[in-house]
Amino acid sequence: MVPGGPPPASKVMAKASPGVRNLKQTATFRASPHDVYQALVDPQEHAKFTGEPATMVAHPGGPFTAYDSGLEGYVLQLVPDKRIVLAWRATGWPKGHWSIAQFVLTRSGKTTKLEFSQFGVPLSDWKGIVDGWKQFYWAPLKAYLEA
Repeated sequence: MVPGGPPPASKVMAKASPGVRNLKQTATFRASPHDVYQALVDPQEHAKFTGEPATMVAHPGGPFTAYDSGLEGYVLQLVPDKRIVLAWRATGWPKGHWSIAQFVLTRSGKTTKLEFSQFGVPLSDWKGIVDGWKQFYWAPLKAYLEA
């Protein structure tokens, strides 16, 4: 485990405890799973669709930041073109609070279906996180990939 890093995934991915909720969203893109995966894990591609600086050391245990360090975390699992699992937190969350964000990519004809789950979202940030993924990730990612 990375010093100061997230707790083991098994502790976070368990049933939502009081004060947190789990989130599920689905988005579809007219792009290959490879293109969707690259946009999410490559910092330069990520910055192109978000318009904000991002960093990622793309291997398990590697740190990442997004939205000019407003989001931070660690890579837990990368399966190229199929799955991304991150220990994820907003920098304004209470110290030591982490969620697990999982992106699963599946080809469906000429499109890619992205099934997103986030485990352990604080209730105090629930609405902002739900809306934020749609506004700051799925909509601009769709515009970027389908341009």
